Amino acid sequence: MNDTTDLSLPNANDIAAAAQRIEGRVVRTPLLRAEKLSAMTGVDIWIKLENLQYTGAFKERGALNKLLQLTDAERKRGVIAASAGNHAQGVALHASKLGISAVIVMPVTTPDVKIRQTRELGAEVIRAGHTFDEARAHAAKIQQERNLVFVHPFDDPNIIAGQGTIALEMLEDGPRFDALLVPIGGGGLIAGIALAVKNGSPETQIIGVQTELFPSMANAIDGKERALGGDTLAEGIAVKEAGELTRQIVREYVDDIVLVNERILERSLSILMNDQKILVEGAGAAGLAAILSAPGRFKGKSVGLVLCGGNIDARLLSMILMRDLARAGRLARLRVQLLDMPGQLVRVASIIAELEGNVIDVGHHRTYSDLPAKMTCMDVTIDTQGQDHLNRIIASLKSAGYEVEIAAY
Repeated sequence: MNDTTDLSLPNANDIAAAAQRIEGRVVRTPLLRAEKLSAMTGVDIWIKLENLQYTGAFKERGALNKLLQLTDAERKRGVIAASAGNHAQGVALHASKLGISAVIVMPVTTPDVKIRQTRELGAEVIRAGHTFDEARAHAAKIQQERNLVFVHPFDDPNIIAGQGTIALEMLEDGPRFDALLVPIGGGGLIAGIALAVKNGSPETQIIGVQTELFPSMANAIDGKERALGGDTLAEGIAVKEAGELTRQIVREYVDDIVLVNERILERSLSILMNDQKILVEGAGAAGLAAILSAPGRFKGKSVGLVLCGGNIDARLLSMILMRDLARAGRLARLRVQLLDMPGQLVRVASIIAELEGNVIDVGHHRTYSDLPAKMTCMDVTIDTQGQDHLNRIIASLKSAGYEVEIAAY
């Protein structure tokens, strides 16, 4: 499908050349020591802020490196890509800057923010399929029909070399890392980083991170047949089939692959937002999720995390943050049983207020209840100072004679 791709593996020299080629055209993103995360986990954590690229993700690097090496004839034909969002924006941005027409095929499940931004960058967007693989198959048909040049999101030596420039910057700007934790979708990012790191700092471990719902690279490496599919927070790494080139590099240069579940991904994203004050998408939180999943493994070590992107839908982010508040006891919905008589609502609200709980919402149910006819129930959503504070409020309501239960979050 990619008629311009040389399937030979890239090497450290290719990554160094890519760094020179794209210098000044993409952001050299900061590498910062995450003081709060380090204190929280006991791990010396350094974060590479690829979410600060113009398009909000690292994908610009590989896309630009690829586009800069097209022939004049290929530029005239135009390019096509399949992407869940970040590769799409990288291709769209730099194709526009280079005067190359671009068509992007995106799964219908792609967050609206990524679709809108891709269109705003000048690309023609076609929505097709529910997964990246289905979108890629549709892109193959369009490529043949229009004679376009395919820009693969990960399985291309020029793409891999471009992504590897991240590691060169981390090695220059940071400490001597014990390990780098890198999200894996198709494998372009970790392949490039592994090649660069094992050349410049061979003692540094490269550990890939995938969501449990899409362990495609893990399956390709260890030969297991874990199930693939589902609605994941990390849609940017939800790839059902690892690349041919990338799996070769991963097999040789990557030390381990760990799988993380959706709940720990949510928690990691929320911690990055609330504690470290950094906005990432689900895939960008994968590295921290790996640390939180096995804190003892990295205790006392110097670890680099690649925060690969920050393009998260605002509604999804809001839901994640609210769910995390509920899990921490900062937000709770209580169902209180009470006699159906005047003054009961006020009394319950007064007990909550006396303990400095903040009532956000109240729902009163008479008809749709299996309680006795003279009883009713009230759903009250409250804002608290934390789990201990919530427990005190519940205890006070129960001591006043009310039956109370916490609604599931």
